[in-house]
Amino acid sequence: SSEWGIAGATITAGKTVYFDAATGKWKLADCDDATAAVRMSVKGGIALNGASDGQPIAVLRSGDANIGATLTPGQPYYLSSTPGGICPLADITTGKTYVLIGVATSASNLNVAINYTGVTA
Repeated sequence: SSEWGIAGATITAGKTVYFDAATGKWKLADCDDATAAVRMSVKGGIALNGASDGQPIAVLRSGDANIGATLTPGQPYYLSSTPGGICPLADITTGKTYVLIGVATSASNLNVAINYTGVTA
């Protein structure tokens, strides 16, 4: 499922985003931010289009997405400490929260099913 909203930063299609309830805008997610909401604890997804602050953005909350990256089929991908990024499990190191973004079904497709664990490495 997807929804429309307003970008609260410059966002590239395929990046991980979270909903900032204070501003009502979508911003780049980050697994080692001090604020749980930035780590997708409440609401997150994948940007389906690029947008600048104040522009419309479509956000995929679950389902299939071509995120514009080369993926390893069958590999689970997690929220990265690089704002808006994803990474394999091996890249989750001390101080980072495990947030499963989805599993690659091909070299270009990610089946998005966000799972915020609340567990920090």
